[in-house]
Amino acid sequence: MISVVIPFYNEKESLPILIESLVLELDRLKKEYEIVLVDDGSKDNPISKLKTQMSKIQLKSKSFKILIHQKRKGKGEALKTGVENASGKILVFMDADLQDDPKDLPKFFEKIDEGYDFVNGYRVNRRDNFLVKIYSKLASWFLKTFLHSPFSDINCGFKVFKKEVLKDNFRFFPLFVFYQGFRVTEVPVLNHPRRFGKSKFGPQKLFVGIFDMFTAYFLYKFSEKPLHFFGLLGGIISLVGFLILAVLAYERIFYNVLLYRRPILWLGVLLVIVGIQIIVTGIIGELMVYLNKKNKV
Repeated sequence: MISVVIPFYNEKESLPILIESLVLELDRLKKEYEIVLVDDGSKDNPISKLKTQMSKIQLKSKSFKILIHQKRKGKGEALKTGVENASGKILVFMDADLQDDPKDLPKFFEKIDEGYDFVNGYRVNRRDNFLVKIYSKLASWFLKTFLHSPFSDINCGFKVFKKEVLKDNFRFFPLFVFYQGFRVTEVPVLNHPRRFGKSKFGPQKLFVGIFDMFTAYFLYKFSEKPLHFFGLLGGIISLVGFLILAVLAYERIFYNVLLYRRPILWLGVLLVIVGIQIIVTGIIGELMVYLNKKNKV
């Protein structure tokens, strides 16, 4: 059983076209399937047009699920809603803007049949705007360099995987699967230009994405050993402060330079205090990790 989960927001024109081509391709696979559509608070009323399209292509009602958010909650919440209502053991994530091509589905299922647990798409000849391309390249470089990510395009919305690998958090979900030891791979997919509407990716999401990258770096590298992160950071800051104070002390002792004439003294003191506080934060984090593990035993 395959469940295709498609979140959408204001995609009235795109959805019927996508559904028709998707059903055609799924029928060719000759596997039992369902399509789970999640309306994330759309304002253009796409459901009525979609139901008309469903009747035209004579779909069985059990092959379709339409779920509606009364207000926009974001793609992650829409995916979560879709997964909670999906019946299949194999899940497909697709975007609704026609940039993903259902004709690429056989590539994904070939990898699943080979024994892979998670197959990520990576877009060739991308048709996104300049801002999206810059963000994706930055994210790919950062994740490969600092987290040894095996993925070339972690932000691609086209993914196929076994339901057993799934967790609630969809931010950098592929990385979670990789770090849990599941077999992962990727396949090249077509990337069509958006035909209708406007991209939902704006400058604000660029900044959110950057913070997400740092969050992923901390969670996957230091969630079990927070003192390694806070201790190093706090130690560097404190060391700079101690060096400043040492130079000032040397000048006061040997050259009789009065400290009240050296405003940098306060910077040195501040850095030492801040560094010690950061180190203490790491120690508290270690205690929390220890106690959490102890309570689970």
